[in-house]
Amino acid sequence: MILYIAEKPSLGRAIADVLPKPHKKGDGFITAANGDCVSWCIGHLLEQAEPDAYDDAFKSWKLEHLPIVPQTWKLQPKPKTRSQLTVLRKLVKQASSIINAGDPDREGQLLVDEVISYLGVKGDKLNQVQRLLISDLNPQAVKRALGQLRSNREFVPLSTSALARSRADWLYGMNMTRAYTIQGRKVGYQGVLSVGRVQTPLLGLVVRRDDEIANFIPKAFYEVLAHLLTDQQQAFSAKWQPSEACKPYMDEDDRVLARGLAENVVSRITGKSAEVTKLEAKDKRQNPPLPYSLSALQIDAAKRFGLSAKEVLDTCQSLYERHKLITYPRSDSRYLPKDQLALAPKVLDAVLRGASGLVDGCDAPNAKLKSKAWDDSKVDAHHAIVPTEKVANLSALSSNEAKLYQHVARQYLAQFYPAYIYAETAVEVTIEGGLFTTKARQDKALGWKQLFKRTTANQSNTDSNNNDDDDNEQSLPPLIKGQILQCERGELLEKMTQAPKHFTDATLLGAMTGISRYVTDSDIKKILKETDGLGTEATRAGIIELLFKRGYLVRQGKAIKATPVGVGLIRSLPDSATTPDMTALWENSLDAISQKRLKYDAFMQPLLSQLDGLITQASSQLPSALQGVANSAPKRSFKKTYKKKTKAKVK
Repeated sequence: MILYIAEKPSLGRAIADVLPKPHKKGDGFITAANGDCVSWCIGHLLEQAEPDAYDDAFKSWKLEHLPIVPQTWKLQPKPKTRSQLTVLRKLVKQASSIINAGDPDREGQLLVDEVISYLGVKGDKLNQVQRLLISDLNPQAVKRALGQLRSNREFVPLSTSALARSRADWLYGMNMTRAYTIQGRKVGYQGVLSVGRVQTPLLGLVVRRDDEIANFIPKAFYEVLAHLLTDQQQAFSAKWQPSEACKPYMDEDDRVLARGLAENVVSRITGKSAEVTKLEAKDKRQNPPLPYSLSALQIDAAKRFGLSAKEVLDTCQSLYERHKLITYPRSDSRYLPKDQLALAPKVLDAVLRGASGLVDGCDAPNAKLKSKAWDDSKVDAHHAIVPTEKVANLSALSSNEAKLYQHVARQYLAQFYPAYIYAETAVEVTIEGGLFTTKARQDKALGWKQLFKRTTANQSNTDSNNNDDDDNEQSLPPLIKGQILQCERGELLEKMTQAPKHFTDATLLGAMTGISRYVTDSDIKKILKETDGLGTEATRAGIIELLFKRGYLVRQGKAIKATPVGVGLIRSLPDSATTPDMTALWENSLDAISQKRLKYDAFMQPLLSQLDGLITQASSQLPSALQGVANSAPKRSFKKTYKKKTKAKVK
């Protein structure tokens, strides 16, 4: 008997649907006509044991116990899903071979692997476990995946990476949380002070941004526009570019701070002749934006629809599991395997039948075109989020489901349109020795952009990670190099420097995916070129929501701000715990483990040394920034989250 172990019941049912019928449904499993069996986990069936499982003394929270480091790690069944683990125990014994059908990512790999290990599978049976990678729950896609089974041994590094992440998070989070909660009580803070290697640096980003805004002092700066006329009285304007001689009067961002300097330029150029000293016209092309990863979709949906990261993830899970309209959503890839190009005609047909409004007034997509998205070298366990071959019934979807399905579908359609081609003209004009510039763009062939022309003003016509520089450029009259113009007048523009904006769902997610921008160490910046991210696609939405549940963040309109508790916690912790440098390096190391470039011990040993130092530092000083601060976590979620911890005696 072959036993398929899926991550969730929905995936298990999708596998069973393509196995020989009739089926026999049991409690927690489905048996096919040929005797093969499909069962499932319900998320993680196992969890890291609590500290008191290693030593009963750890039920009391004491500084002298820290750091707690298990010599032999223990997993324990989750109480709510213990019955399903019992089902799997019986089936694993009966099975002649096992197939790991966890979700196609780091956590999905470990989730099933740890059950197989916990249930005592060994020897040849363990060596012969196979891996089934499914990213589309429609029957035809599941059948294709069943024909592409791989040895589960290929994925040992991925599982080891997830295991290292799980243990490291336990060590860091549990020890740091106990240390600061104990110290917090000494200054009167009544509550658990949760510290995590991802959540705390993320909170630190928000606290520092809030501080920047609070301490910001606006200052005036000045720009000059030259309003120009041709002999035919055709008008356009150009902006002054200060010379090196003006540097003493400028700030680090090259803004002129001296009003008198700008006024002098205005008076010098008004009524004077001007010469076109450089004229450069180029045809440029812009390839279609890549299909979405989860983070790219979350960022874009936050900007366009005001959806939180969790709302996007939950909606995508529904589109994937319930409606089977999109592929696996927790993907960090924006690329597609070349063999999926053969499916393009069917997927395009499904999209055009279910969401024909996407191409109203547009050319038809061309399935023979091949964009840069099709790249095997950039696809591993999972690929970009794209529509499936199933035809959507938009009227049967919720508002958010319909929006996000069409969003994903439009991005996929774009791969089958030619590049957007435009002419860009850059002009330099010299007036009284001063340089003035302007630029204009003219569409020549819309290509993929025609799909985005009908989006509203607040729903910009391309995705958040596509650097589309759609400035409000003016149209220019016909010009030639050496042409003499008249500067009708100079105009002084007084502007004020702006404080940075508070984080929003979109910009906070953007910060998590582009974390190297917030890393101060230049060596770490270099390391992060390839592995750039705080958290993973599967965890980012949950981490943001967790900070709200724990009372560390609050929403004010679209703005995300830190609460007094959040601020007090960050100001009580060492910088290494509140900046993204450490956790960004962790993610880089975890990725290296999954790629067989780093061993498990080479990651864990330095971490343990670092943890010793952090606990020593926590023990030697009190978190005075939390003195007089009230616990702001919502009581219900806080109590639920820390049910076990709050029962512990804190000394």
